[in-house]
Amino acid sequence: MENGGPAFMEWAEIAALRPAGLPSGPPGLYVAGTLAGLRAPCAAIVGTRAASSGGRSLARQTAAALARRGVTVVSGLALGIDTAAHLGALDGDGVTIAVLGSGHRRLFPPRNAELASRIVARGGAVCSPYAPDCRAYPNQFLERNGVVAAFADVVLVVEAPARSGALNTAGWAAGRIPVLAIPGDVDRASAAGCNALIRDGATLARHAGDVFEALRLCAAPALPLRAPASDPLGSTLLKLLDSDPQSLDALIETSGALPAAVIARLTMLELDGAVERREGDVFARTRAP
Repeated sequence: MENGGPAFMEWAEIAALRPAGLPSGPPGLYVAGTLAGLRAPCAAIVGTRAASSGGRSLARQTAAALARRGVTVVSGLALGIDTAAHLGALDGDGVTIAVLGSGHRRLFPPRNAELASRIVARGGAVCSPYAPDCRAYPNQFLERNGVVAAFADVVLVVEAPARSGALNTAGWAAGRIPVLAIPGDVDRASAAGCNALIRDGATLARHAGDVFEALRLCAAPALPLRAPASDPLGSTLLKLLDSDPQSLDALIETSGALPAAVIARLTMLELDGAVERREGDVFARTRAP
């Protein structure tokens, strides 16, 4: 980050960056980088620190898709889903804003210091309501979540257990902006928070297209039609589905991959909107509108 340290900005000065201003917040923020990204539509992507590989992948892909359309991705620089969201925004050559629960010189978690520097170097910001030498304390992360929600036009919870700071962020946003959550298996503890949000009125989200819809961005693509180059199994499955729909058993047999791996990847592709599940465990490619 900047060698000279973060600059202090009063909240009114920050709110002036938003076309419609910001809701009330702290007296101000210490900012490294620029908050110019607040002028664009902003989506907060949050979730558990103890995220699954699938959750991290989905958060990263969703953030990349949003960033490619000019959406600023906001998150808390924590491990797990937050880190994946910031990385995805950078993957998409976009801008991302991180809000710390500590001071800049006590950055927590320390392992994300390099990521913080990348965020600033790519035109984003790392900001905090706490003085640069302030250590991280648990209550500060709950207060930090209020800033994340204040910056956002929509909040997406990707993966969260029943007790999660991500639900606190959703609570700050509820009633002011749309809150979306990605569902999970009802017996999976890491999905309990998202499922509860949906039960209580949050919008069910499947892929970046649902976030675009919440942001009211017209003609947004709901899906990536190709798997990333770093995803060989996903690419194989999409190629197998290029010509005709196929059953799950046929995809497992033809791909030569373990059944659990095929099922997990198909689920991710379905959430991305790249494939659709039909009756009888048959899968087919979806096409761009």
